[in-house]
Amino acid sequence: MKTRTFFGTAVVGLIGAIIGSFSMMLYASTHFAGVAGPGNTPPAVQAAPLVTGTAGTTDQERIVNAVKRVEPSVVALQVTVNGTQLVPTDPFAQMFGNGAPYQRQRVVERASGSGFVYSRDGLIITNAHVVPKGTTKITVVFANGDREPGHVYSSNPAIDLALVKVDGYAKLPPPVEFANSSQVQAGQWAIAIGEPLALQRSVSVGVVSGFNRDEPIQGDDQQLHLFKGLLQTSAPINPGNSGGPLVDYDGRVIGVNQSTANPASAQGIGFAIPASTVTQTAATLAKNQGKTLDANGTGTGIGYLGVLLQAVDNNVRTQIGYHDQGGAVVAQVQSGQPADQAGLEPGDVIQTINGKAVNQPADVTSTVKATKPGSTVTLRVWSQGVKKNVQVKVGEQPADVYLQQQQQQP
Repeated sequence: MKTRTFFGTAVVGLIGAIIGSFSMMLYASTHFAGVAGPGNTPPAVQAAPLVTGTAGTTDQERIVNAVKRVEPSVVALQVTVNGTQLVPTDPFAQMFGNGAPYQRQRVVERASGSGFVYSRDGLIITNAHVVPKGTTKITVVFANGDREPGHVYSSNPAIDLALVKVDGYAKLPPPVEFANSSQVQAGQWAIAIGEPLALQRSVSVGVVSGFNRDEPIQGDDQQLHLFKGLLQTSAPINPGNSGGPLVDYDGRVIGVNQSTANPASAQGIGFAIPASTVTQTAATLAKNQGKTLDANGTGTGIGYLGVLLQAVDNNVRTQIGYHDQGGAVVAQVQSGQPADQAGLEPGDVIQTINGKAVNQPADVTSTVKATKPGSTVTLRVWSQGVKKNVQVKVGEQPADVYLQQQQQQP
């Protein structure tokens, strides 16, 4: 794809530094619960019938019964991923930093996550980041200790859900039951089940804290991804819990554990993909064996302008003769994308978006990403000393752009 660039190669490092600092700022908020090193084989447990609340039943008893009901259907996933990393061709180069050439070296990573049985034909739900691009081996560990080979059946990295398939396992536990998302309430109990920190199967308890959270999350690939409509919970979601179920009092799944707030900046803030999203996405994935899909099965669903933005600093002001306060300068425009079609040029400064002041690139990108593709945003643009309003029809972030970010390996 052709691009028009204003600042040239000298500013690429600066742009990278700005994006990097922005990434670090967001990383302080949230990150994937991730995967942990392979843990011990979980103990065998037996399913219990659904026990609804009755007079004399304590909260503790209801939680215990809920866990007994769903735990047989929860699995641990031990995953092997092949990838590459850059290493100096000269071992002394890394010590002295003399800029010697680098080469790609193959690396093998082993980790574990969680999942749960979705269908009677052996499909298991987990997070897409638990079984990322490059996964070569999956061992599914059931609650009774049985270990069966699995493979990635289909995946939707844009929503962070995947299906893993186990073939021919005669003792497959029953599929889980999903709760009605419209009936989930803030303040109700939430029970997270999984294999945190490579420990044996563990249970943590909290409450549903909120709904419809849109969170920029830094994944194991060190890329930032915006996930929409998440359920917030105070139930601890730790590395290795990813892909496990978040259930209610009755053992019904209300979400899939996904991410947690960085404990350095916040405690008791975890996020799960809500049941309504899970059931809809899983149904689509089940019909698309061998495919990697996007947010809606066809597209990413994420707003896109096709520009690279940079913060306005004194160096930029000098180069373009800009003297106003705030704004985000257009460093690059992708040919044929919405910004290009609207007439934006490298060196233009976006001062407002939909009437809201722009003080940094994130003010633009967050609004655009949350805008439905096909909708229009209004930009107030400074261009070579002239201010004008520009209407831009927001496009949809291309699948290859999103998936490249989502699945990029070192």
